[in-house]
Amino acid sequence: MKKKNKKKNKKRSNYRLVKILGGLLAVLALALAGAGYYFFNMAVVPGKKSFVTNGTVQLTKSTPQYKQKLWYKQVTKQHWQLRSAKNNYLLRANYIPAKNSAKTVIILHGYMSNKENMGAYAQLFHSLGYNTLLPDAEAHGQSQGKYVGYGWLEKNDVKKWAEQVIKKNGQKSKIVIFGVSMGGATTMMTSGLNLPKQVKCFIEDCGYTSAKNEIEYEAQALYNMPAFPRFPLVEILSGITKLKAGYFLAQASSLAQLKKNTRPMLFIHGSKDTFVPTKMVYKNYRASRGPKQLLIVKGAKHAKSYEHNPALYARTVKQFLAKYVK
Repeated sequence: MKKKNKKKNKKRSNYRLVKILGGLLAVLALALAGAGYYFFNMAVVPGKKSFVTNGTVQLTKSTPQYKQKLWYKQVTKQHWQLRSAKNNYLLRANYIPAKNSAKTVIILHGYMSNKENMGAYAQLFHSLGYNTLLPDAEAHGQSQGKYVGYGWLEKNDVKKWAEQVIKKNGQKSKIVIFGVSMGGATTMMTSGLNLPKQVKCFIEDCGYTSAKNEIEYEAQALYNMPAFPRFPLVEILSGITKLKAGYFLAQASSLAQLKKNTRPMLFIHGSKDTFVPTKMVYKNYRASRGPKQLLIVKGAKHAKSYEHNPALYARTVKQFLAKYVK
């Protein structure tokens, strides 16, 4: 009898332990799912973010590159629009023509920014004789959309903008795609598509290697998140992003798309970039299969290379374009 009672007690103890462990695992799973949705709203759902400048930056005389940005604000603009490649969202852009020019640059802004913040770049390219097209990405500025695509959703829209340039400006169009930060990543991801022959080259400034790599880096840099729970939290976030927005974070890969690219690309990055770490540009540069050039701007922080050293930046861009857009 004693042996039977011991066995029964042991079974009961094991059962209680399994219940406790099961309960703990269920609580952990719920906590991770809740955290995943929190970070999904932080990272993928548009809105005010504490870690980036949101909306249009106000222009004052103390604003860096004031003259260039004032030029953009005052110049006459055409307003273009098209429907997104996915979900049929209405996308809007500003277009500034240059006199008798077949050359057009498509300028892509960063995460939670918009076309109005890209005025200094527009002025630079316009001074080099380029028509400038500045779209608002999906869910940014005046464009419709529900989620941020980190370049993966936006790349197909950029292709459509290039096709619209050709439709409006003719088959002799010569197109350059340029972007900063998320716009730089979008530029690299676009480079791996089957693009019209009129797209001659790309310039990317401080884009990341992939959305997953960038979010993992930010989880550590912004939230001091250790390896656990960073894994599996980023994987959960990626799964939610797939369910809600239609892509896994690892899919949004500059590296994978660059391996398909054979056209010229200029890579630019600041040496003091701690938001998209400078080390990422070397991986991106090595991945591209076309003619390529790398500019590291000493002392420049994230998306500040042009502002930090405008003469070097403008000279490098001018020389690169002269080589590949004839």
